[in-house]
Amino acid sequence: MAQAVELALEEKRHLIVEAGTGTGKTLAYLVPVIRSRKRVIISTGTKNLQEQLFYKDIPFIEQALFPNGEDKLSICYMKGRSNYLCRKKLYDLTDQPVLSGIDEIEHYRAIAAWEKTTQTGDRAELASLPEASALWHKLDARADTCLGQKCSSWERCFITEMHRRAMESDIIIVNHHLFFADLAIKQQAEDAPDAGILPDVGAVVFDEAHELEDVASSYFGITVSNARVEELCRDVEGSLQRNHLLSASVSGALKSLRERAMFFFALLPQGEGRFAFENRRDFLEENGEEFIALQQSLGRIGSELENLPSKPEETFNFVRRAGELQVQFGFLMESDDRNTVFWIERRRGGRDKSNVFLQATPIDVAPILKTCLFDKLECAVLTSATLAVGGSFDYMRRRLGLEHTRELVLASHFDYENQAIFYVPPDLPDPRTPQFAAKAADRIQRLLEITRGRAFVLFTSYAQMNEIYQRLLGELGFPMLLQGDAPKTALLEEFRLTPNAVLFATSSFWQGVDVQGEQLSCVIIDRLPFAVPSDPVVAARVKSIDAEGGNAFFQYQVPAAVITLKQGFGRLIRSLHDRGLLVLLDNRILKKAYGRVFVESLPNYQRTTELGRVEQFFGAK
Repeated sequence: MAQAVELALEEKRHLIVEAGTGTGKTLAYLVPVIRSRKRVIISTGTKNLQEQLFYKDIPFIEQALFPNGEDKLSICYMKGRSNYLCRKKLYDLTDQPVLSGIDEIEHYRAIAAWEKTTQTGDRAELASLPEASALWHKLDARADTCLGQKCSSWERCFITEMHRRAMESDIIIVNHHLFFADLAIKQQAEDAPDAGILPDVGAVVFDEAHELEDVASSYFGITVSNARVEELCRDVEGSLQRNHLLSASVSGALKSLRERAMFFFALLPQGEGRFAFENRRDFLEENGEEFIALQQSLGRIGSELENLPSKPEETFNFVRRAGELQVQFGFLMESDDRNTVFWIERRRGGRDKSNVFLQATPIDVAPILKTCLFDKLECAVLTSATLAVGGSFDYMRRRLGLEHTRELVLASHFDYENQAIFYVPPDLPDPRTPQFAAKAADRIQRLLEITRGRAFVLFTSYAQMNEIYQRLLGELGFPMLLQGDAPKTALLEEFRLTPNAVLFATSSFWQGVDVQGEQLSCVIIDRLPFAVPSDPVVAARVKSIDAEGGNAFFQYQVPAAVITLKQGFGRLIRSLHDRGLLVLLDNRILKKAYGRVFVESLPNYQRTTELGRVEQFFGAK
């Protein structure tokens, strides 16, 4: 793999590499990247992998390549802006403390003390600050509220400092969310050469590259929400109150905007979760006046703010944000872009509030990625343990717009045949039927008795997870952990420290989770992880592929599910000494023609349909 990456960098060709768990992917691309002396961005799927690269892998390689410290490279790692403290916001709050509750006051004191000593402003240093701290959201350095060079704290700003470090670095380590957020900003502001915070580079390495389509889709789309309008109103109010500029006419404009937004979002079609907004034209014919009134009230707040005498610098930012919302509402309600699916999502907010998100997502990101990313880079290296389907990269290339790539599939050096047994019960009902949950719960209980707990039980839906958890509660003689009862990191830590624990979880535990050793000896998956066909983005992609004469089931739905299943099963064998059981409770993999694609894409596990073989594997009677 290292030789292939070195060749790709030399020849200025793109490279796509699947390398199984434990092959040392990070070392394989870091050695040629460091030796190449080129400026390179490394983009990962998780902050954990960023930290591993920065604190562990790169120092290890530098020590090996440059034992005397000569020729050391300059390296930095960057997270999204909301991870960093905005000094201006903190100082503004010091002058005008608007804190609610004892918790916020304590958090404020901790942040104010930490600001005096921190070099980075990265909230990860504040171990005592809860993940869901409401105060942090008022103090972070999001782009929405950034004044750039006009800010009084610009010279001492943590984002400015991060930007400087990136400009001086040979290797910049980011995550996919930051990379694509930055790319989207640069696309929207092609005439502004200093837009974005990442420097231009010739080469990018995408680790955990199986996530690229989903992340890119979210950043090349558009989202507006009632919460975003309310946030603008709150920011305007807070700033003008601090500066004693809140006039009656501005207050009236804010009141009108809040009312108009409330009416508009209340009129949107009702529904739970995510659903398509297909009848936008009919909706506008019926509710056009309310939409126009909302647009006018956004225009009015912009005009009121522009007319303020001797206004603070941040006012221009509010004008820009109001204008941006106007443009985005216009696109969401009136655009006929054929490569876009328009949809609505309702999420529960705090205190029984409902947040409504109006969204537009590209149906096919391949042409966007081709022109604004891959055509502009000399070399892109895409790697993951799960990129190939049936040994081929056709699916990934098609979904991402990759052309003229070198390709490589490397097997893991794990002895899967002896380290893992893969069991599919042939007698369970179809997971889509009402009879499935009761039978599945019984079989899970039996399997966990054989493995003595020590398992992840992974589900494709919260409903199925909760039902089976409830059925096993009180029946299972092992400690049971449930996703949602505590933050993900806390649950994982509890799982690692609790003998014979069983964790019930959904999609966020299918990837990026690493538990080595006997503590995790079993992974049970409830069903083949096909994306929900009624999801608006999935449905639009299926319709688009079929309309162009393709077969969406075999070209899109099956390959996507194969990669997800490989990710889920990949939780089990993480080292040469791991050993355990993989279970898929969905026997369509045996009975349907498409099941072969799944089986052929998985490593060479021992396979069985008999419980007796599972008992033998664990030495159980």
